[in-house]
Amino acid sequence: MIKVGILGSTGYAGGELTRLLASREDIELVFLDSNSFEGRSYTSLYPNLRGAIDLSCTSLDIVQNEYFSKIDVLFCALPHGLTQKAVKAALDANLKVIDLSADFRLKDPVVYEEWYDTPHIAQEELKTAVYGLCEVYREQIPKTDLIANPGCYPTSVLLALYPLMKEKLVGTSRIISDSKSGVSGGGRSLRDGNLYSQASENLAAYGVGQHRHTPEMEEQLSLFAQEPVQIQFTPHLVPMLRGILSTIYVENTGALTEQDLAELYHQYYGDEYFIRITGSETLPITKAVAGSNFCDIGYKVDTRTGNIVLVSVIDNLIKGASGQAIQNMNLLFGIEESKGLTQLPVWP
Repeated sequence: MIKVGILGSTGYAGGELTRLLASREDIELVFLDSNSFEGRSYTSLYPNLRGAIDLSCTSLDIVQNEYFSKIDVLFCALPHGLTQKAVKAALDANLKVIDLSADFRLKDPVVYEEWYDTPHIAQEELKTAVYGLCEVYREQIPKTDLIANPGCYPTSVLLALYPLMKEKLVGTSRIISDSKSGVSGGGRSLRDGNLYSQASENLAAYGVGQHRHTPEMEEQLSLFAQEPVQIQFTPHLVPMLRGILSTIYVENTGALTEQDLAELYHQYYGDEYFIRITGSETLPITKAVAGSNFCDIGYKVDTRTGNIVLVSVIDNLIKGASGQAIQNMNLLFGIEESKGLTQLPVWP
């Protein structure tokens, strides 16, 4: 039995973590932390879990926490900046930690501080963190106690680009990702742009040229390609609940055909349970992955422009957050990687 605690359990990512873990016979949920809803029954916030969860929200001292001695793994679903003290305390208590914030994704603390405008106080712990993109870093993940769960946008972009970058088959100077996300990506907090009356029947670009997921993508793409890589990344908010669709444009410097791409993506992802290659005939759509841990990837070769166009879709709350976190937990504990994550997408 794996004993689990969740910090920040009442946000959307924490709610999906709780939902997915509650159905597993090998998991015991020990505490569900929430400062905002201390003392409230968890099912009063997430009524979909009635009968499955019998816990109330507890507001914990994340530094001096007696609860740490009662668990094996800590999921941190707190906002960036708040996680660092908790991670230091949890690692001192010999726990395994899976952090869903951005605090341990970037290896250079100077870059983190520049983009997140927050000092990094856990730089020794940062050195031990492994970036938890499971299909890429599967071998390294079980060797650490601290997993930096990837961001939602980066997951969609990096999985699509990895084979091409790793094999140095495309240009690296003009990579563009036009990405669109449902409103749940903005979290549970009240924000003006997420109000129904404003998000409905609307489409908006945001964070243009300055979105905080940009350095995360550039760091990983540079590692894939073994050379400095920049990406032009523009996210958009679309009037749907969940899902991310990234349309990515890269220079086809290797004169690849769609048959070449079919062979390449089969080579890299043919045995991956959670990655489904749709090819060039039927491009991915967000509805086809909703509620699941799948990432669907399609491609087209545009011979007129000399570009390859990739389309990648995920559920931002599952493969982009909680599902990938559980996938990481499974790897950390030597469990079948897909355990608890085989739910098929919801349709319609």
